[in-house]
Amino acid sequence: MKDLPALVVAVTVWAYWTRVGVMSYRLKRRTRRLAGVVPQQRLEQGMWLVWVPLVALWMALPLLAALRDTVPWAVPPFALDPPVLWLRWVAAGAAVACLALTLRCWQRMGTAWTMAVTPDRNTDLITDGPFARVRHPIYGFSLLLMACTVVVVATVPMLVVGLVHLVLMIVKARNEERHLLAVHGDAYARYIERTGRFVPRLAAPRH
Repeated sequence: MKDLPALVVAVTVWAYWTRVGVMSYRLKRRTRRLAGVVPQQRLEQGMWLVWVPLVALWMALPLLAALRDTVPWAVPPFALDPPVLWLRWVAAGAAVACLALTLRCWQRMGTAWTMAVTPDRNTDLITDGPFARVRHPIYGFSLLLMACTVVVVATVPMLVVGLVHLVLMIVKARNEERHLLAVHGDAYARYIERTGRFVPRLAAPRH
């Protein structure tokens, strides 16, 4: 084993996406359709072409960093010595915490969880628990998990994956907000006013 922090992150990322796969399978079996699992909107279909290889890379690169010692896959030498190594261990621990908190969000969503926007399906607006102050806590934790991955792996390919992931999360969150605003109207508009997109608002909005 070449690098233990990278291995911790690799296991965490694999656990994250394995759980997503299980939930997707259960959703398909429950609804007997692909809506909610496979994108129906043209925008999300285009994002899917980027998203699938990105997830594959996100799963592969930390594992390669944990096992390989050759460029560009291996953790760079500067990341193997204190204090950078200590920072990487902190990031690895934060990655595990992100997974645990995301599991809590998934649990609160229950059967309302989907992988993609489903225009023909109306779901309840969830505004309590992890969603009380943040509209997209799952995406927020996903961004933090990716940031932890970039810190731990610390390679150029991982940084590129992280930047693409950031753009995709912003686009997807905005697209979902447009859909939910159309479905829930003023209730969702008021929810937007009092919550942050990925992190809680620092102050109440001014009117």
